[in-house]
Amino acid sequence: MSKKTNHNTLKTKDLSIGYSKKDTNHIVYNNINLKVSKGSFVALLGKNGIGKSTLLRTLSGVQKPLNGSVFFNDKDVSSTSNSELATQISMVLTERLPESQLTVFELVALGRQPYTNWVDKLSNDDMQKISWALEITETKSLQSKRFYELSDGQLQRVLIARALAQDTDLILLDEPTAHLDMHHTIKIFTLLKSLAEKTNKTILISSHEVNLSIQLADQLILMTDDKIYAGSTKELVSLNAFDQLFSKDLINFNIDLEQFVFQKKN
Repeated sequence: MSKKTNHNTLKTKDLSIGYSKKDTNHIVYNNINLKVSKGSFVALLGKNGIGKSTLLRTLSGVQKPLNGSVFFNDKDVSSTSNSELATQISMVLTERLPESQLTVFELVALGRQPYTNWVDKLSNDDMQKISWALEITETKSLQSKRFYELSDGQLQRVLIARALAQDTDLILLDEPTAHLDMHHTIKIFTLLKSLAEKTNKTILISSHEVNLSIQLADQLILMTDDKIYAGSTKELVSLNAFDQLFSKDLINFNIDLEQFVFQKKN
């Protein structure tokens, strides 16, 4: 098993995220200062519409910040070329894949595009990376299937395999369990936790699975209406940060259980 280091593989400085329309900036969230350690499994939590997906897109370099900076391995993402970023950061989105006849193997092999030559010929190293990604995600038995023949849970593991084949230090996942039942949600979470431990890759996932994230993540990032909290579960409990995450009319955070529980009304 790879050992974690204290190196901050990802950090932001005075980051503002949002959108530019004509000459006007629409700020979704302001003054974000985060540090994420290498080899960590990190969960990004917050209510719908608060800006989790916008933050992920900005961290990946897909979307430009309105202000401030994102640093990956101490280099400003905005000054990094797209081809270089593709070898450093991979992203798994919630959008449905476009229609095609791609097999699982071919889909995972797309992760090697940043490294292949102009005719997209796979080298022995490429094949080894693809094989390893299929094996570690337990999807090798599916490699000959068309991707549209897969269940949602199987497809999500295949998309993670594609990100692993891309062999980046940072993997960002936007709501990867959004369409999954409880069983497959837990399988994806435990897979991602295990991958961070085994590969020393940094894995950052946005999710609404708050209780599961509290149990499994090495670090939590909580986006609330007023501020962003970041740290371990125990650190955030000491700051009463979980009390700021949701309205207390339906659910409350139980400190002893370190879980959110349904609030019974008398």
